Amino acid sequence: MSELRNLDEKLGEVLGLAQAAKGATQKVGKLAEEDERRRLLDQMTEEAEETARRCETVLDDAAFDGRKTAILAQARETRQEATEMMSTYLGDDADELDGFEFLVMAEAGEVGHWKILDTLNERAGIAAVRELTSYAIPVQDRHEQLARETALAIAGAEDPLAVS
Repeated sequence: MSELRNLDEKLGEVLGLAQAAKGATQKVGKLAEEDERRRLLDQMTEEAEETARRCETVLDDAAFDGRKTAILAQARETRQEATEMMSTYLGDDADELDGFEFLVMAEAGEVGHWKILDTLNERAGIAAVRELTSYAIPVQDRHEQLARETALAIAGAEDPLAVS
């Protein structure tokens, strides 16, 4: 298996995070109490699937010849780690607020990874990666904002002095 360059590793990580995001939004969707929030999570799931698909398409670019298998292995490892983090954070007693709090953390991390990939690619100049980050960064920024705003709305509606 080929050694991964910094850009390859980050591409594998964003692919793995996009794959994990699908599972996270589906799990939080089961915790969501309002149809509007479930629809939001369904849209986020679809966009995570589209992002993962676009990542996989980029791997066919000549810039990644001989590295695709190693990048996919990095993606699997990242997906597994992210899924384990979600399972730890969202235990059997998780509620809707817990779910959206987790998404705030996950989406912020994902945004950071995408922006790092974009920065690495500024010098590498791979057009397919530039196109991918141009698509994904606004999507991820929006996901982070929606998760944060939803978590704050849920928290704002709760009785702050109630026993949990």
